[in-house]
Amino acid sequence: MGKPFRIAIVGSGAIGSYYGAKLAHAGSDVHFLMRGDLTEVRRDGIFVRGRGENFRVGKINCYNSTKEIGRCDLVVIAVKATSNDDLVDLVPPLLGKSTMLLTLQNGLGNEEFLAEHFGAERVLGGLCFICLNRVSRNEVERYDYGHIVLGEYGRAAQARTHAVAAEFERADVTCTVTDDLLLERWSKLVWNIPFNGLSILAGGLDTSAILADEPLHRLTLQLMEEVIAAANKCGYALSEKVAEEQMRRTKTMGGYKPSTLQDWEVGRPLEVEAIWGEPLRRATAAGMHVPRLEVVYLLLKALTAKRSVS
Repeated sequence: MGKPFRIAIVGSGAIGSYYGAKLAHAGSDVHFLMRGDLTEVRRDGIFVRGRGENFRVGKINCYNSTKEIGRCDLVVIAVKATSNDDLVDLVPPLLGKSTMLLTLQNGLGNEEFLAEHFGAERVLGGLCFICLNRVSRNEVERYDYGHIVLGEYGRAAQARTHAVAAEFERADVTCTVTDDLLLERWSKLVWNIPFNGLSILAGGLDTSAILADEPLHRLTLQLMEEVIAAANKCGYALSEKVAEEQMRRTKTMGGYKPSTLQDWEVGRPLEVEAIWGEPLRRATAAGMHVPRLEVVYLLLKALTAKRSVS
């Protein structure tokens, strides 16, 4: 094993807190960027509870500023895509000559944003297949799943990709490596586009309620089929069986509220452009007509615009 990574977690919501805590619990050198009063986290640590795990990380290295953290080997980006503009100022103090930037964000366009501002050679992407909720400032509940798929931006996997995966595996996080990151991003959108969107548009329904409603169940499948067709049109060969697999796995989640619905209910901005807008634009540019995706995008855009002026 080589030199241990010095890791920064930028974004300490459910995803950042969970994976940062897992890494820290396993002995990794983890440093959290957190906004606001740090007293409670420094005093009590971070608690993780859920299926098969219940632990506390007592000593948390947390800071209000990335300047206090300094240079790291790996920077895990776990903020919402709606906060990407903040990264322009947040990330530079963390960068050394060979610092890696790993985005765990949803949707499309995040790797491109990081590449544009900090150099494509630094950028990796990760997809988190997990059901989480941060129930308080220092408590995270895990409901289901728990694996990550890692890949390089615009490149096949490298030795460093496997080294990062090994760091997560050491923390008891199932982590696989892909040579085609964008294919995996489109595959995850097969779930995110219908369930995150319909959970809000249908009035706050969880996954089991969507599946139990026959018209919504049918619309979910139709949206999945559109996303699969769009991915193929854009050059990413997704099988139609992906929809069947996603539906089957969703049935095991129980009444899970997708992350976007959780954001909506507490008034946080929605990742409308990353999850719905950018896939729509890429599909359209490739000559694909995706009418259901377009309707979901336009409705969510209208809802968020209405909320912002009310």
